[in-house]
Amino acid sequence: MATALVIKTRLLSAPRLHHHHHCYPLLFSTTSPKPPKSQSLKSIKMESGNEITEEAKENVNQKKKKIFVAGATGSTGKRIVEQLLAKGFEVKAGVRDLDKAKTILSEHNPSLQIVTADVTKGSDKLVQAIGDDSEAVICATGFRPGWNLFAPWKVDNLGTVNLVEACRKLGVKRFILISSILVNGAAMGQILNPAYIFLNVFGLTLVAKLQAENYIRKSGINYTIVRPAGLKNEPPSGNLVIEPEDTLYEGIISRDVVAEVAVEALGLPESSYKVVEIVSRADAPKRTYEDLFGSIKQK
Repeated sequence: MATALVIKTRLLSAPRLHHHHHCYPLLFSTTSPKPPKSQSLKSIKMESGNEITEEAKENVNQKKKKIFVAGATGSTGKRIVEQLLAKGFEVKAGVRDLDKAKTILSEHNPSLQIVTADVTKGSDKLVQAIGDDSEAVICATGFRPGWNLFAPWKVDNLGTVNLVEACRKLGVKRFILISSILVNGAAMGQILNPAYIFLNVFGLTLVAKLQAENYIRKSGINYTIVRPAGLKNEPPSGNLVIEPEDTLYEGIISRDVVAEVAVEALGLPESSYKVVEIVSRADAPKRTYEDLFGSIKQK
């Protein structure tokens, strides 16, 4: 259960980053990648009536890299997995409970691999789960509400830190985190906001998320931190609004849109090294993701 508020193939060049950021080449295209062509060898031979060229062999045999999703069985995580698969990505779903995952995710999809990954068990085990065939990580983890007041700290802070450390060990250069608005509520003067109070009752959830965000920002990894407003399971309504960090303190957004923002961020240089807050508004104009992410400055 997520703890956030209950809220093309064309090669891209590396984004132009501010002076203090490292430049990493983008690993994704802005168009949906096409699935591997398992019958390409046969069709190529039939069309040419000749021998298969070395280039064709290379194109067919090239193994696609995967997107690792942590928290893949969560309400937002499973939507991220579904949208990645729909866009033709290979997905590695990191879950704590394999049996539960098989009832939630489409385990028979050849583009989906389900692996055991508990973010609280340290970075070495996560290195094994993420593997050398993943080129980006999307973190959509969240603790399950309960009386263990250390759970949010273990999952939302230390768990995210473990993921980032695993990425550094593997050389994974892209990291997207689903966080929450109001993580910096105290600095925003929102300490008495009922939502801020509620989410911090169970183990200082928002404080834990903020600590994780700060760690990511200092890590050198190419990050996008997405802070959704109040999450709803219903289909989207209104249009997406993206604001700078520490701006939103109320509002609602569909988990479907949150997942879409995370997936779209993968291929957009405009999303690199940014913290964005997102909400849906009925009176907002419809804008492209390039425009929306491009309107937010890097810090």
